[in-house]
Amino acid sequence: MTPDAGLSGAQWRKSSYSGGGNDCVEIAFVDGGAAVRDSKEPEGGAFRLPASGWQGLLATVRAGGPSRG
Repeated sequence: MTPDAGLSGAQWRKSSYSGGGNDCVEIAFVDGGAAVRDSKEPEGGAFRLPASGWQGLLATVRAGGPSRG
């Protein structure tokens, strides 16, 4: 991934379940969707999801993850 200059002012946050370490992802809500990055390498870039993609990701995680079949 490459750094996205459009995210320079984003308000990034970590899950309260992360335990304060750098072993999780960070999320920022931007432009009608979300951006996700690795907390260990915040300058390494991020990927963006439209609102529908973010909702789909959350639904999948809440259901226990993708099926492996």
